[in-house]
Amino acid sequence: MPRYVIERDIPEIGSAERAALREASQQSNSVLAQMKAEKKNIQWEHSYVAGDKTFCIYLADGEDLIQEHAERSGFPATKVTLVKRMIDPVTAEAD
Repeated sequence: MPRYVIERDIPEIGSAERAALREASQQSNSVLAQMKAEKKNIQWEHSYVAGDKTFCIYLADGEDLIQEHAERSGFPATKVTLVKRMIDPVTAEAD
């Protein structure tokens, strides 16, 4: 399944209390469960919370599912980027 980075503009999210982040996660998970029940392939891997943005990593069959989740959950998908490749320290090693 393709991987996406979703940039979400959410004012002051970086200073949100743990309870608010928990509620946001529960809302997202609820929508994802509904979509899964509808046989839609979308999965949240994790998110980074920074300043006025979150950067969420999702697996999905297409960007349309990312947009649908954003609309249904109420969390904006300001910018959606398809991940082409991943690199890490092992990438530097010879074959």
